[in-house]
Amino acid sequence: MRFALVISLLMAGCAASSKAPLPEQPNAPTSEGIVATVGKQWDQADQKVAASVAIARENADKPEVVRSETSVALSFLPAPEAGELALARARAAKADQKDYAEAVTFGKKLLAQIDANWAKVEADNREALRVSQLKDARIKELTAEVERVKKEASANLWTMAGVGIAVVGAIAMAFTGPKVGLPLLLSGAAIGAFPFVVDSPYFNLIVGVSLGLAACLGLWYLWDIIRDKVNAKPTDEQAP
Repeated sequence: MRFALVISLLMAGCAASSKAPLPEQPNAPTSEGIVATVGKQWDQADQKVAASVAIARENADKPEVVRSETSVALSFLPAPEAGELALARARAAKADQKDYAEAVTFGKKLLAQIDANWAKVEADNREALRVSQLKDARIKELTAEVERVKKEASANLWTMAGVGIAVVGAIAMAFTGPKVGLPLLLSGAAIGAFPFVVDSPYFNLIVGVSLGLAACLGLWYLWDIIRDKVNAKPTDEQAP
């Protein structure tokens, strides 16, 4: 029986180790809400900035409109660093269209790079969530496997105990009779069946029947003792 238990544990270990390894989880948040919320807010701010700048260009001949719309656009942007501000002022003072064209090209490339990086962040987020769910499922599966092995080991211990008591009962039955042997045999059977009875959907019925049988056995035992005492012959007879 112990050998069978060891084999079952080894088989469980082999089954767990033979599963495909989990993929590496990307370094990204596993909650879709975080990335989705930030991306939505970012897109909303970009759209408002782009709209204000577009309207300012359309009303280039109206300084007040240009000033107001660019103020709206700047409200969605961080304060410029001193170096970038000086570079823009020098470009405006020079007013060379070649410099403006280079700045526009650089801006488009940077925007494309930002979009690509953000797309990777979203993809990593989805992959991190998928791997996290796989890990949770694997943990749940391994936990259930451990519980199953523990339950089987406990059932095997109860079975061995029941078999041992049943053997003692059989020996007692052969040498001392059913008075001692039969209760031991029944106790061994009950002990061996205990873990299966507990897990059975008919647990209440089985317990009720077992208690009834135990009561009947107890009554039979008492009746047998009383009968033996009634039928016992007196050892000392009184002299006439």
